[in-house]
Amino acid sequence: MNLTATLIAQGLAFAALTWIIATKIWPPLLAAIEARQQKIAEGLAAAERSQKDLVQTQQKVEEALREARGQANEIIAKAEARAAQIIEQAKSDAIVEGGRQIALAQAEIDATLFRAREDLRKQVGAIAVAGAGKLIGKEINATTHAALIDELAEQI
Repeated sequence: MNLTATLIAQGLAFAALTWIIATKIWPPLLAAIEARQQKIAEGLAAAERSQKDLVQTQQKVEEALREARGQANEIIAKAEARAAQIIEQAKSDAIVEGGRQIALAQAEIDATLFRAREDLRKQVGAIAVAGAGKLIGKEINATTHAALIDELAEQI
């Protein structure tokens, strides 16, 4: 074989192969590579957007937590104030009730004391009349001298 013919045949084969690759294989391959690059770029952009959204969401969550903590503290403060108010009301009610009980007890004591004094006056009057009757030497009738006994009891 002839070396020149071989080189020419190889050159033509190489040119034909280059033309086939350049027209039939290379454009779809470049299109696939560009599509892949575009998908990668879109994925990176989506990741960046997601990262920004995540940061914004975290900020919103932190703000919501701060707000919720503030509301919780406010509710706790109101509850504590209400508890203190209820305690103070209960104390004042207890003081009023205690005063009422003391007044009732004092009234009962006064009534009992009055009854005891009246009983004592009657007994002293009866003893005085009995003693006076023994001194005088005759019996004094309590029913006939009731006015005298009452007067004597009043003086005692």
